[in-house]
Amino acid sequence: MTLSYDQLRALDARHVWHPFTQAGTAKPAILALGGKAATIYAADGREYLDLVSSWWVNMHGHGNPAIAQAIADQAQRLEQVIFADFTHEPAARLAQRVTALLPGDLNRVFYSDDGSTAVEVALKLAHQYWRNLGEDRSVIVAFEGGYHGDTVGAMSAGHSSGYFNAWKQMLFPVETIPFPETWDGDAEVEAKEAAALAALDRVLAAHPDRISSVIIEPLIQGASGMRMCRPEFLRALEAKIRTARTLLIFDEVMTGFCRTGGYFASAKAGVTPDLLCLSKGLTGGFLPLSMTVARDFIFDAFWGQDLSRAFLHGHSYTANPLGCAAGLASLDLLQAPACQARITEIEAQHRRRLDRLAGAPNVAHTRLCGTVAALDVTGSGQGYGAGISDRLKTAFMERGLLLRPLGHVLYLLPPYCITDAELERAWDVVEEVLGSV
Repeated sequence: MTLSYDQLRALDARHVWHPFTQAGTAKPAILALGGKAATIYAADGREYLDLVSSWWVNMHGHGNPAIAQAIADQAQRLEQVIFADFTHEPAARLAQRVTALLPGDLNRVFYSDDGSTAVEVALKLAHQYWRNLGEDRSVIVAFEGGYHGDTVGAMSAGHSSGYFNAWKQMLFPVETIPFPETWDGDAEVEAKEAAALAALDRVLAAHPDRISSVIIEPLIQGASGMRMCRPEFLRALEAKIRTARTLLIFDEVMTGFCRTGGYFASAKAGVTPDLLCLSKGLTGGFLPLSMTVARDFIFDAFWGQDLSRAFLHGHSYTANPLGCAAGLASLDLLQAPACQARITEIEAQHRRRLDRLAGAPNVAHTRLCGTVAALDVTGSGQGYGAGISDRLKTAFMERGLLLRPLGHVLYLLPPYCITDAELERAWDVVEEVLGSV
């Protein structure tokens, strides 16, 4: 039975609960019929240029035929198998290929389902690592504004982001320190970094031999407004953590797979974390899949003859073969010279257009890292609930751009397949809209 446009909209309105949405005030959801490259096609005949890679996952755009074919081929061989007793070729190959791109001895991959669970796994691994060594370390340190996902551990680590006030009583205590966000022409960056490191020193001194891990989104805090820090800060952070003898967790759910310009923010910064979380772009946006990658010495602490030392954690679809096949195909595309060249070109195009906007009366704090460009819209309130957000989003959608401002923060994070002309048009529309609000 084929349903009409109105019938599908009615079914959605009656039965579907959309994420990050107040149903009482939201406009009816746009019915997507399909997508190709950087464009989404809607049932009402409209087209939308996807400038946010559909929540940062579609690295190669929509409907990529190479990834689709890899999934179809894998589905004919093995669609799913219990990963506690079995392994399979896509999982083994994908783990090897990803770890080959990571710094240091980040060699051990634990598969899960999404970014939140990747972070949850990292926090649990860090906690049990110390327990397996006979040490009681349960204090977690995170950064103000950090967002790490929506499961309880990830929410606790990201409690300062402001997203989780409804569940405060569910969260466990986490120590937070300032994040030294910076932007183009920031004269105070070194002072902010020194203040953040001094705050870390105070927390370390207050909890000697009690801190299990320090978690950070390296180079870019995503959901809190594309807040950026320098590689120099991450290197100084790592040095202090090594001296304090605790673990460093990098949440690269958003920053992985060339979003920051290098394959991973950790490698770009010259830092080897002890645990690293990956998801979003891992499968090119086709299927849910995530990794928590550990250094060898962490894996070794779980090795033994006693089951109580093992990591007793898992998911029904752990290392799903279809997702792993998509990941392999996505990596093939990512590592191709044409894609690497395009990433460099996108960054250069962002830079040129950001510089042109820097003097606008309602624009501040322009910033760029890899293919992620961001700016603050001034005079419009602060934070995720800033009223300007909906006005901007509506104006962009009316002009055929899918952009979702984070409160007063406007950002562009396009798929790598976007053309020069498409990105230029997007920036032209951004200039037009900012000139009218």
